[in-house]
Amino acid sequence: MNTSPPRIVKSADRVLDILELLASRGRPLSHTEIAAAVGIPKSSLTHLLRNLELRKYLKFIPGPNTFEFGEAVTDLARRARGMVMIEKLAQAICEKMSRDIQESSSLNLLRDNYVERVCGASAPHTLQIAMRIGDRAPLYAVSSGKAILAFLPAIEREVLLKQIVFEKITDRTLMAVADLRKELSHVMNSGVAFSKGEFTPGIVGIAVPVRNELGNVVGALNVAMPEVRFNPTREAQVVAALKKNAMELELELGRISAQD
Repeated sequence: MNTSPPRIVKSADRVLDILELLASRGRPLSHTEIAAAVGIPKSSLTHLLRNLELRKYLKFIPGPNTFEFGEAVTDLARRARGMVMIEKLAQAICEKMSRDIQESSSLNLLRDNYVERVCGASAPHTLQIAMRIGDRAPLYAVSSGKAILAFLPAIEREVLLKQIVFEKITDRTLMAVADLRKELSHVMNSGVAFSKGEFTPGIVGIAVPVRNELGNVVGALNVAMPEVRFNPTREAQVVAALKKNAMELELELGRISAQD
């Protein structure tokens, strides 16, 4: 067992000290005040303050020559509040959608190399997919994983694709990154991802991405149904419901992020 103390990255520690200091004092502070309070040499502090100002985490006030929190801090807090609320908002949306289309639905978020179901609602049929909270699935085998992968920034997507270790879960599971890339290209064009018996035999999954107010994908809303109920008419109904409810969830997240 490794009992050595965790390594401290000095520059990161100093940045946190500065932000915590401004929060605790509750007023703008000068370069000299910050240097004295956190014990950072003035030359080093100048570089840190300049970087924080460029990233808009700090704002320089001419005249008194002080620093206060910048707009990036409040923007970060708003986005974080939206992610805290996403499960509660999505639960209500899933319940409504499952009542409307009579199929199981859920919201899935990216967790390491998996997607995790964080909320959901089950269909009223005897033959249904139980939406168990906390279940995880590999990105390449389920519709929600493909929906998230397809709309991640290219650099992030490539990192995840390189980390995938394909396992044959069913006879239909994708087993090559080239095949997955081809399918992701279709998802990017259509905005909809499918998994047809690739994770659970006899089950069709359909998913669409959920984005935040900046347009970044934060999760995927999906519906799962038995193949015996899947046909072109049903597919069109479910896709329309998913897109409508994903848009509703995005609007709710945007409203929260816009609140002061």
